[in-house]
Amino acid sequence: MANTMARSFLQAVSSSEEVAPPLRVVQMEGLAVLKIIKHCNEFSPALVTGQLLGLDVGSVLEVTNCFPFPIREEDEEIEADGANYQLEMMRCLREVNVDNNTIGWYQSTLLGSFQTVELIETFMNYQENIRRCVCIIYDPSRSSQGALALKALKLTDSFMDLHRKNNFTGEKLREKKLSWVDIFEEIPIKISNSALISAFMTELEPESPVAQCDYDRLKLSTAPYMERNLEFLIDCMEDLSSEQNKFQYYYRSLSRQQAQQQAWLQKRRVENMARKAAGEEPLPEEDPSNSIFKPIPEPSHLDSYLITNQISNYCNQINGVAGQNFSRLYIMKALHEN
Repeated sequence: MANTMARSFLQAVSSSEEVAPPLRVVQMEGLAVLKIIKHCNEFSPALVTGQLLGLDVGSVLEVTNCFPFPIREEDEEIEADGANYQLEMMRCLREVNVDNNTIGWYQSTLLGSFQTVELIETFMNYQENIRRCVCIIYDPSRSSQGALALKALKLTDSFMDLHRKNNFTGEKLREKKLSWVDIFEEIPIKISNSALISAFMTELEPESPVAQCDYDRLKLSTAPYMERNLEFLIDCMEDLSSEQNKFQYYYRSLSRQQAQQQAWLQKRRVENMARKAAGEEPLPEEDPSNSIFKPIPEPSHLDSYLITNQISNYCNQINGVAGQNFSRLYIMKALHEN
């Protein structure tokens, strides 16, 4: 009786360990957020990256600390030094009793242009060693417009399964019902501070509110930001057009090959009818050595999916900035009329 109870308890524990709850929120310490912002702003517009440290607790991924990576170059010796630097940093943090569990990485971006094949490859490399990880994306250029452009991303499970098989053909995508919006999943971010820091921030607040108005919020000139977004959007549209040309060429080649196969098959059938009439053995209706029977590889849909994602991101940014500009224009119009 005791053995069966112990066995059932161990089975329950093992099953509970295997089935992890889905990730619901990324909870970040205020200090970690400030470190990320400081690192990205110091090197802007250059792109930088760093390591996220924290804890994986149930459905919450806690980011308690982070440290920057050195600027990477193509030299193998420098890359080896960068890996040694990461190990040394984590060893030092462990010695001072700071969370040193890797839960992902952060990186800066320029106008939200982060949806690349390199980001996906980095995610897959992290997933080989870490059960759950996220990437924190910070955009200094967008944050300069008055909003904190900070988001947490992860790859969807269905996309990771398809990526492991490296099969992004149209048939597989239709079978998995995977569209371009199903690549990344954005996780809500919750910024928290300890009770001691919250009390200290309360002490720093002035007793009387500041009477000075912030007129920078009414600045009407957002032309540089809009222009860069439109330039990047045009580049993405050109890339998407190139991808569509690849698929058009593939389908033209496929239809041409099918027409050649039908013509060859019709000719072989006529020849077999003549051989049967002469009492000879018919020839096979397929010839694998013939080039027209070799399958034409279908181009991957991954690049077109990423470009479409990026186009949607630029359109949302342009829409958001344009909406703010219209609000400012209506406010200024009302002020001039009064």
